[in-house]
Amino acid sequence: MQLRWTEEAANDLARIADYLLIHAPDRASDLIRVVYDAPATLLTFPHRGRPGKRDGTRELVLTPLPYIVVDTVRGDVIFVVRLLHGPSSGRSCGSTLSTRADRAHD
Repeated sequence: MQLRWTEEAANDLARIADYLLIHAPDRASDLIRVVYDAPATLLTFPHRGRPGKRDGTRELVLTPLPYIVVDTVRGDVIFVVRLLHGPSSGRSCGSTLSTRADRAHD
C-alpha cells in the first residue's frame, strides 16, 4: 500500500499549521506532527475509522484533537482527501478555527 495526500489535504494541513503556530506556538510543532503522521496508521489497516459522509470515503477521528482525516482507498493507494475540523460539520479546517478561538477568548 502507498499513502498519498491530495492538494486539498495538503492545503488543509498548512491551514492547521498556520493556526497552531499563532494560537499554540509552544505545542504547534508536536501537534502538527501528530496530525501529519496520523494517516500513516491506515497503511496497516486501510479501512480504519468510520464510513465517510461521501461514498467511497472513510473518516479517521484524531482523538483528542478536533480533526478528522478523510481518506479513500483506490487499488493499493490510500489517498488523504481532506483534513476537517471535527465540530465544523464537514467544513475544511481553516474555515472555522479562528472564529471559534476568537469567541473562546472573548
